[in-house]
Amino acid sequence: MKYLLPLFFFSGCVFMFQRCATHKIPQPSTEVFINGDPLPDAPALAYRGNYHVGVRTLNYINKGQVNILQSKNGTDPLYDRPLKLEVWYPAHLPPGKKEITVYEDTFGNPADSARPLVPFTFSGRAIRDAGPVTDSAAFPLVIVSHGYPGSRVLLSYLTENLASKGYVVAAIDHTESTHGDQQGFASTLLNRSKDISFILNQMADAGNRNSNHFLSGIVDVKNTALIGYSMGGYGVMNVAGAGYSEQLADFFSSIAGGSKAVEILTANNKEYKTSRDPRIKAVVAFAPWGMQRGVWNLEGLKAVKHPVFFISGDLDDISGYEKGTRALFNGIVNSDRYLLTYKNARHNTAPNPPPAGTLKPGLATKDYDHYAESSWNERRINNINQHFVTAFLGIHLKQKDYGKYLELPENSNEKPWTGFKTRSSTGMELLHEKP
Repeated sequence: MKYLLPLFFFSGCVFMFQRCATHKIPQPSTEVFINGDPLPDAPALAYRGNYHVGVRTLNYINKGQVNILQSKNGTDPLYDRPLKLEVWYPAHLPPGKKEITVYEDTFGNPADSARPLVPFTFSGRAIRDAGPVTDSAAFPLVIVSHGYPGSRVLLSYLTENLASKGYVVAAIDHTESTHGDQQGFASTLLNRSKDISFILNQMADAGNRNSNHFLSGIVDVKNTALIGYSMGGYGVMNVAGAGYSEQLADFFSSIAGGSKAVEILTANNKEYKTSRDPRIKAVVAFAPWGMQRGVWNLEGLKAVKHPVFFISGDLDDISGYEKGTRALFNGIVNSDRYLLTYKNARHNTAPNPPPAGTLKPGLATKDYDHYAESSWNERRINNINQHFVTAFLGIHLKQKDYGKYLELPENSNEKPWTGFKTRSSTGMELLHEKP
């Protein structure tokens, strides 16, 4: 049997307007650019919505999980797995407060002496620990999964934007897969989709009207979307019904001390076949890793019934394009799916722009390469992503009339795309296939 090749060189691994006069707010000041701010040529749905945005950091423990990094001879010890979340939500702006916050992250690699861990901070447009909006119907939930390595704030330009449009957005720090604690690849292969499902259940408990949680009564988990980037895409596709292949299970066992723990997530597993979650209504997958490595087969992909929006560069050298994201798009034949392609882009079509610290001379190029796109301005990619994710999730989670923004000519160079300013819809392709 052909085994998957291990990857240890990920560079980038890894919603919407609710018009309400009482929540009408101005767009961000252009005096200082912050990740996610609209450029002059930003498409129509890239602009923030009508809510102020609150943000809080939450901690959870998923008890009794397989400690796959300690598995030996097919024996799997257990541990209590910690998970940190960043949660953005529609909020009230306290008097005298500015809609501004600071996020913390790290670049470097704990296993690479040439890339020491360097903490850094960057600004966001949200209010830390602000009171949530409660004079409204519950808001749809969006769960965000980063790549390998990554962090819960890697897509803050998008998470803040969605919250301003009336979503509760929960982004996960996947333990042993973040910039600061990256460890063996087996942990990411096993835990990615399990973490997502666990957090969905935790958000359901928090949103219960009888809970004492700040999200009580304001989050509608029966109306959930998943967003994943790279290994996050690998995870959200599995939660959406794309069971892993036996080839993946064999490869996993070969790097995880003979463990068979991932078999519970494979397409032929009886328990997995009954695990489809009806609360999930849509999926967005940025450059999902795995198809080109045999993680899925065409038979297993038939189980995906959720609408999916894929985003990729056609020169993606991490997840692959023709045999990677595009093959995955072609394979989920029972799904209403889209594929947005950035021409000449590689893998980094999802994250924030490179943080200032990576621009300093003398630091490892890989830290800059983890964020940067060689042929595209990351701020422009961010605005385009905001636009299309807003349209897609608005249709499927809010029943918005955004179809005109998705029913477009395939080649953006041939005819201007609806929602884009004159001369600005170039270098892209949008494919759409129905079941």
